[in-house]
Amino acid sequence: MLKLGIIGTNWITEQFVEAALATGNYQLTTVYSRSQAKAQTFADKFQVTETFTDLDRFFAAGQFEVVYIASPNSLHFEHAKLAIAADKHVIVEKPAFSNPSEMANITALLSNKPNLFLFEAARHAHEPNFKAVQKAVGQLDRLQGAVLTYMKYSSRYDQVLAGKEPNVFSPRFSGGALQDLGVYVVYDAVAWFGVPEAMHYYASLLPTGVDGKGTAILRYTDFDVTLIIGKNATSNLPSEIYGLHETLELGDNAADLQTVNLQRGTETKLLSTPPAANPMIHEAEDFHRMITENDRTAATENMQLSQQVNQVLYDLRRSAGIVFAADIEEQKNNGQ
Repeated sequence: MLKLGIIGTNWITEQFVEAALATGNYQLTTVYSRSQAKAQTFADKFQVTETFTDLDRFFAAGQFEVVYIASPNSLHFEHAKLAIAADKHVIVEKPAFSNPSEMANITALLSNKPNLFLFEAARHAHEPNFKAVQKAVGQLDRLQGAVLTYMKYSSRYDQVLAGKEPNVFSPRFSGGALQDLGVYVVYDAVAWFGVPEAMHYYASLLPTGVDGKGTAILRYTDFDVTLIIGKNATSNLPSEIYGLHETLELGDNAADLQTVNLQRGTETKLLSTPPAANPMIHEAEDFHRMITENDRTAATENMQLSQQVNQVLYDLRRSAGIVFAADIEEQKNNGQ
């Protein structure tokens, strides 16, 4: 059983902890929050006695083996570096890092700690329906493109309308629709079709400096993939992948993958299975297995996919002229 520490006490942390505990393979031992009241409330819910509001003490004295990082996007890099220095396995919520420079820095640090594992918590990539789509794509006689949609209105957008800058819509915190929801459909595209040869993101920019929604075009040798992303509107359009005589229809959206159907003429074949009540349970199981079985092959494949997705996100964002504070810091550190 892995002893688990957490950074962040929001809803996504609670969902991951519930999934981890449901597997029977984790024990939540340690909670960190900048607020003692929030740390204590979260700890009490899961009957945990060890809480911290100081990160250095959390890593130095906390009784845990693996840390789940769900801080704002821009803080993932520093928190992961602290975890690696403290010899802790790392599960970092998506998007793992703000740009390829941060990703490369983390990869270099991990090369000196061969006993450690680091995973990006892109939960849908571990789900059976994601893998069902991946298998079905590989069986199409001819792949002719796809339209992948994930648009969901965020209650935080109301703050933007009121003239505020919440973290999820702030370039200071590496926010925006592409980073928050687009990461799911970029994972889809890279895992199912490979790394695109060219790409462009047509973003609808907000006064905060990041995107509220947008359309990305990924160009491959023989086809294009369109990504429709948004956090200031909601879409109920299904996503589709086009073969020659077949169409794969992904019900609900391209992240939740509630249903997957293969359509050929008038015939429809269901390829999906009912999703788990907690969508994070499959990633929790996979992370535990790779750590306890020391499965470096699977872990390396996970990291390579994360690196590819990180680069595509960065290239798309830069094509739209979206600059994060983390990018400016990167340039300073590189003397540019």
